[in-house]
Amino acid sequence: MADAAPAEPEAEVEAKPKKPIALIIGVAVGIVVLIAGTVVGTLLLAKQTGFFAPPPNPDVMLEGEGGDGHGEKAADGHGAPAADGHGEKKADGHGAPADAHGGGDKKGDGKDAGGPPKLNKKSPDSPRFDYTYFQLEREFLVNLSGSKKVMSVQIAIMTRYDERVVENIKKHEFALRSAIMDSMRMTTEADLAKPDFRRDLAKKVADVMNTLLERLEDFGGVEEVNFTNFIVQ
Repeated sequence: MADAAPAEPEAEVEAKPKKPIALIIGVAVGIVVLIAGTVVGTLLLAKQTGFFAPPPNPDVMLEGEGGDGHGEKAADGHGAPAADGHGEKKADGHGAPADAHGGGDKKGDGKDAGGPPKLNKKSPDSPRFDYTYFQLEREFLVNLSGSKKVMSVQIAIMTRYDERVVENIKKHEFALRSAIMDSMRMTTEADLAKPDFRRDLAKKVADVMNTLLERLEDFGGVEEVNFTNFIVQ
């Protein structure tokens, strides 16, 4: 029993080295926790400040800020122009375009505000509109103003609108003939010598027709007047 007493100090010596290891492990764990907390805090801060947000799209900025100042991009001029309602002029000067007196501004879909739609060509590749011609059967015979000469003309109209324009002309033919002849009677012999006389007369006749049709049917639609026969004698 006396020989077993000295063994106690050896157990104390063996337990002492464990304290530094536990301390090192605790410090290491604390460092890892600190680093992880720092990383998480940094990520949260960066997210709140928008550090990782994608850069703004320049195209989107242009849509909201560029162009004409109204939030829309200005037209780039590559689109096909809309029909302006003016018929083509003839080289011989016998026809003149009219504004068709549509009662409103032209729209991009080929329709005047308050008027019938224009007729598209059957070909889908053609941006132009289809032309319709209609000739009034009876000729117009009037005396020149202050002269014994008479003027006889045959009139045909051109329109790019639907058949309602022609139907309205047929419906009000008598009123149209009276208004056209009253306008033609104002022609003098001096007017005949003007180089653009026929073109000016055609435009005047188109304006007279559209004005009367607007009053009677709320729409004109006569875009051009052509003289298929013109005699002064």
